[in-house]
Amino acid sequence: MLLAAALACAACKTAGSTTEGPRPEPATPAPAPAARPASASTEPVHLTIVGTNDIHGWVMPIAESGVRGGGLAAFAAYVDILRRENPGGVLLIDAGDLFQGTLASNLSEGEVVIAAMNALGYDAAAIGNHEFDFGPIGPHVTVHGPDEDVFGVLKARMAQAKFPLLSANIYEHDSKLRPEWLPGDGTLIVERKGIKIGIVGLTTPMTPQTTMPINVASLRFAPLAPEAETAAKRLREKGAAVVVAIMHAGGKCSQWSDPFDTSSCDVEAAEVFSMLSHLPPGTLDAVVAGHVHASIGHFFQKTPVIETPGMGKTFGTIDLWVDPVTRSVKTELTKLKPVQPVCEIVDETTQSCDGRALKGKQVKPAGATFHGTPIAPDPAIAQLIAPALDKVTELQNKRLGLKVPVALGRNYEAESTLGSFLADTLRGMEKADVALVNPGGLRADLKAGELTYGAVFEVMPFDNTVATLTLSGEELTRLLKAAYAGRKGVFQVSGLQVKLSKCVTPDRVKAVTLEGGKPIAPASHYRVVMPDFLARGGDGLAGVLTTIDPARIDLGQNRELNFRDAMVAFWQQKKAPLEAPKLGRVTLISDKEKCPPSEADGMGQ
Repeated sequence: MLLAAALACAACKTAGSTTEGPRPEPATPAPAPAARPASASTEPVHLTIVGTNDIHGWVMPIAESGVRGGGLAAFAAYVDILRRENPGGVLLIDAGDLFQGTLASNLSEGEVVIAAMNALGYDAAAIGNHEFDFGPIGPHVTVHGPDEDVFGVLKARMAQAKFPLLSANIYEHDSKLRPEWLPGDGTLIVERKGIKIGIVGLTTPMTPQTTMPINVASLRFAPLAPEAETAAKRLREKGAAVVVAIMHAGGKCSQWSDPFDTSSCDVEAAEVFSMLSHLPPGTLDAVVAGHVHASIGHFFQKTPVIETPGMGKTFGTIDLWVDPVTRSVKTELTKLKPVQPVCEIVDETTQSCDGRALKGKQVKPAGATFHGTPIAPDPAIAQLIAPALDKVTELQNKRLGLKVPVALGRNYEAESTLGSFLADTLRGMEKADVALVNPGGLRADLKAGELTYGAVFEVMPFDNTVATLTLSGEELTRLLKAAYAGRKGVFQVSGLQVKLSKCVTPDRVKAVTLEGGKPIAPASHYRVVMPDFLARGGDGLAGVLTTIDPARIDLGQNRELNFRDAMVAFWQQKKAPLEAPKLGRVTLISDKEKCPPSEADGMGQ
């Protein structure tokens, strides 16, 4: 009786954000399964998929407004609870972008992240676009000599990991074969409770535009759907009863209270939805997505999909039940619970550990719980990451002798105070005519108060160099049109006034002039400054830049200071507060008609 009650509870819809699988369609008579021995259980086998994505080096917790959240030591406590609730039935996987983003991770070239993930017992992770950022081992992010290996850091992290880093759609550009340094076919089979689970890793085909392009010039990233279908077929042939995709390609939904309602999702543009639309029904039993730092907790084409904003602050779960006789997923029992926060100390009233949401509110700190169990961060993982944190503490807290009177914020889809300020900085320190900054390169707002190096690093974690280009007016105009035509957000500018359609289309730029309204002279030449990620063709600029004489492109490789440190030195030389400039250089114009869908590229650098 107790067992029957438990099974009935498992099949019912629960409260909160937990949601059931696809609504059952009218049943059709099915042939009775073959008789099994009386001793064999016919009860559904419960599997729990725990998914993370876009950790970006955030192994440590964040303390703010009296609460404390995030970090892999606290996350380990959540995973431990889930493993105790479903012994032998938990699969822990990640959808990629593991390393790039924090001082602790960047100074160790991702070593501390893999060490913590090893301790957590991850089963697999997808290869993300930012796994290629570090390039060769050592201080250079691109190859500077014949002794350097462009995949040096990635190879080292793959060797360190006790779990595979997977991608089924990466090939050598010229030979069309799998790279020798990437073993296997991008898939893995693990077993839980006697059920074989196939895992296929996938990497966004937009990777050449969202990492340092030269680092992946020898590779080809094949389309997602054909590779997923082929890989799933191979896994089924090897006996996999369940096939799960971990894909560093995603989408976004603004609402997920009803997992069957995808009206708030970018279903016509997002890579994950596009892929599923092109797969035969039942190809995949679950998907853990990433890349765009957004949230999904939906069934699409009857396939459960989860994705979180990442940064070590949240995770998602998919609960599956597998028929032990037919070895098929009982989709009507599938449950999703997306975007679950990782908390250590919460506000007692709201049970939130989101410091930004609680800022300015009266907070009563209390210990976090999960499924009724107190959260105690794993001491072994905390001790594991402590040396890395100790190394960066002094640099993180280093005061730069400058003030930020009012916080400078980002805006990926419009002009922002932070973007305009940094573009003005670039233009001023290089005495350039025009400066261009990609919004995806700005990873945090700049908080008000005393400026520290750690705060600057959080804003600009990428070790780009300062690149300068000499462009004709005609070339500059083409470059701007290319920048705004892709789904890479609104590029931040200095020295220009730009009018854009709100719709992202090839003719999005409606008007562009120099500062003050002076026209850009097609035959005149202009000094343009930008991060070398863009100058190398990142974020969709390659098509224009390959037509420019390389002699007119200085990538800044011989400079002593990188993009971030050069700005800090310039601010310190000026000794002035970091104040927001007046906005109005980028104007968005409303279109009369509904914007057409366009391919979602996700966040670049």
